[in-house]
Amino acid sequence: MRFRKTQSAGYLTNHLARLFARGLTARIGPLGLSPGNFPALLELWETDGLTQKDLIARLDIEQATMANTLNRMERDGLIIRRKDQADARVQRIWLTEKARALHGPATEAASAVNAEILTGLSDEERVALVTLTRKAIAAHRGTG
Repeated sequence: MRFRKTQSAGYLTNHLARLFARGLTARIGPLGLSPGNFPALLELWETDGLTQKDLIARLDIEQATMANTLNRMERDGLIIRRKDQADARVQRIWLTEKARALHGPATEAASAVNAEILTGLSDEERVALVTLTRKAIAAHRGTG
């Protein structure tokens, strides 16, 4: 069977992801954020004080990539790292006030990008797209 990009979930998902990233960059860039640090911020806005290992597991990101992302976030004043009170070998990552203040504007921007890109889908189709995407991710992780 011949490979056809118009029938490839991987190709189409990657293309859609690039569209989302481009739209997100345009909307969160003025806030001083990038699509590279946005996933970590989403996790930390949900659960502040995670470890680097926690973030790697939650985001399916390589250790070196996560380390570089956190270094940039620290440089940009979005996070601070502190030793864990129970285990001094562990560092926890905490949001700064600057990062906390960006939560609303950044997530509103992301919601606007989602609405804009999915404008041609009905509410039911949007739910189905998200449901099937989550199911594929869970299956790949071995939890679905």
